[in-house]
Parts: sequence; structure tokens; C-alpha cells
Amino acid sequence: MTQAYIYDAVRTPFGRFGGALAGVRPDDLAAHVLGEQVGRAPDLNPAAIDEVVLGNANGAGEENRNVARMATLLAGLPVELPGTTVNRLCGSSLDAAIIASRQIGAGEADVVLVGGVESMSRAPWVLPKTEKPYPAGDMTLASTTLGWRLVNKRMKPEWTVSLGEATEQLAERHGITRDRMDEFAYRSHQLTQQAWDEGFYADLTVQVPGTELTRDESVRASSTVEKLAGLKTVFRPEEQGGTVTAGNASPLNDGASAALLGSEKAAELTGLQPLARIAGRGAAANEPQFFGFAPVEAANTALRRAGITWDDVAAVELNEAFAAQSLACVDAWGIDPAIVNRHGGAIAIGHPLGASGTRILGTLARSLQASGQRWGVAAICIGVGQGLAVVLENQNA
Repeated sequence: MTQAYIYDAVRTPFGRFGGALAGVRPDDLAAHVLGEQVGRAPDLNPAAIDEVVLGNANGAGEENRNVARMATLLAGLPVELPGTTVNRLCGSSLDAAIIASRQIGAGEADVVLVGGVESMSRAPWVLPKTEKPYPAGDMTLASTTLGWRLVNKRMKPEWTVSLGEATEQLAERHGITRDRMDEFAYRSHQLTQQAWDEGFYADLTVQVPGTELTRDESVRASSTVEKLAGLKTVFRPEEQGGTVTAGNASPLNDGASAALLGSEKAAELTGLQPLARIAGRGAAANEPQFFGFAPVEAANTALRRAGITWDDVAAVELNEAFAAQSLACVDAWGIDPAIVNRHGGAIAIGHPLGASGTRILGTLARSLQASGQRWGVAAICIGVGQGLAVVLENQNA
């Protein structure tokens, strides 16, 4: 098998719901990061790119009709360059990278442009078609921003609880306390702010034209554990054991991310040196309501396929959908929490669903490069009970 490497990664700063990026179409966000990613490879002739693979979780609005293809055209890349869009909800862009790595491993590609996009601000309301013409009653619009909609009645009710209620159940099952959640959320904001201040994200992000956003918009550097502890729970009343708040969960966001993957030959084609080798991949699934715990087995599988153990791992990028599920995963792996999300996480950075997978993959590659450490894991939980993980080996360790 040909080895697959990550050569570079870039993303937009992530905007708040209704915030600085809300006026930008998702296909334009995606086109921008694709064009920037190609431009960062000094020797890359766009005609040498074999495929574009993008992740997107919604697909119901302006990113319809295969946003990978639309963004490729809007970016001014060759019309002969094919593109496909992947939907594995929150894991979509990490899945895009996994798919590309398999193409490279099979010898079908040398350079693949991957990434993901989501505008949760611009996600449309949808009206289902009626089963019979001329309905007499009212019809209800459904929001496609996040979570279940137009649910099949055959689904088990326990599977289709809200993401927040599912997280409450996960916290109960694994004994994750509100105090730990709020402390974890505080850490996310502090580390994200520190990483921005120290310039870690300077080379990983690119401003969106026509906007003034230069940093992730959801970061709250002034937040404290005390302030977080004072927030009301959202999905269950506190008197009924509720723990999940707007402060210890990831927000709704807009943004796009991209990465350049390739074979060893891609170094000649791009003029770049590989940052990290994709050494292992893993996917897992469990009960839909416990989606937040699925990264545990996904990462364990990826490590096994890479031929290493948790004892070898020096850095983890775990997408922080909720503090509770992140803590449950870290506890289950039995790892030092200090190696997890050293440059902040999604509670502060944001979680534009389709863009988050490539965001954590690119962050992990740059984190390993900066530290000189050898092995890292990128993992993400996915609604409806799935998880994905990738093991990276630093090529400069």
C-alpha cells in the first residue's frame, strides 16, 4: 500500500451563529479555503490534483447539489477536476480525509484536496411534501440547523432524543459531574485564547474576503469557572439533575476547512514536505443516544491498525461537542488530560459540523510539528451514534 501523508491544512476563523460569517454562502466559504489551500503549495499545478472530497452535514440549503463540485468551480480550479461530498454528520470532513487516504493508498491518486464546510446560520427551514394533495391542515417548517428533523416513526424513541438530552444520559452513565464539565469548558477557552495570542493559529487560518473576522468568534477569554457554573441548564432542570449548559457545550458556528493529502510523490508535485503520515484509521458505532462515547472505540481501532498503543500517544485532538462526552472519552482511554486539545477545542473554537474534522486533523499535524512529538490521534463523535479517528505520525519527529 502507498503511504498517505498530510502536507498542509488551512481553515477560516469560525464564526458565531448569526455572526461575522453569516452573510457568506457555504459554497463560497468552501471555495475560499480550497483556493487558499492550492495557493499555499508553491509548485502545485491544479491540473495535478486528482480529486476534491469535501464534508458537509446539512446539504439542504445553498450547499446542495454536491458542494465539493460547486466549490471547485467557484474556486476557479480546472473544470476537469472531479469532486464528491461526504455526509457523516459531524465527522464529514474527517471522513473526507479518510476516503482520500484510501484513494492514495490504493494508488488511485497522488494529490487529493479535502475539507469541509458548514453554515449553521444559513441552514434553511424545510417543509415536507404532503402525502396527499391539497392538505386542509397547517404545515410546520423544520429547522435544519442541528439535530433530528423529519424523524421516521419507526425509529426507537430512545434513539431520537435531543443531542443535549443524550449527553445528559451519557453524563449519568459515566458519572461526569457539572463541576468537571465547567472546568473543562473554562480550559478550552483559556487554551484557545493562549494559542491565538502565541500565534499558533496564524498559519492555520485565513480571513474570509469581505469580512473582518480574524479570530474564532466564539472564544470567551474572560469566562471563568464561576461564570460557567452560574449558567442555567438547557435540556434538563437542575433540580432534575441537569448538567449541560450553553457554556459547557460547543456553540453553533459557520466556517470551512481544507487540507492537502498526498502520496510520497506529492512532495515533488506540490513543493511541500509532508507534515505527518496517516498511520491508522478507525470508525465505530454504538446506540444513537450515546453518540458522544463512540470515539472511544474508533480511536482504539485506529491505534491498533497503526500498531501502537495509548502509551505512545503524545497529543490528542478530540472534537469537543460537549464537555461531558469529551471527559467520558478521556476517562475511558485512561490518558493524561493534559495532552488533549492543548491549543483549545470546539467549546471555544466552535463546531461548524462539516468543517470540524479537517480542523482537528490540521491542528493535530501542526501541533506535532511544533512539539516534535511522534504520535497523535484526531477523534470526533458523530450524531446517531458514530465515531471516527485518525492516527498521525509526525514525519519530522
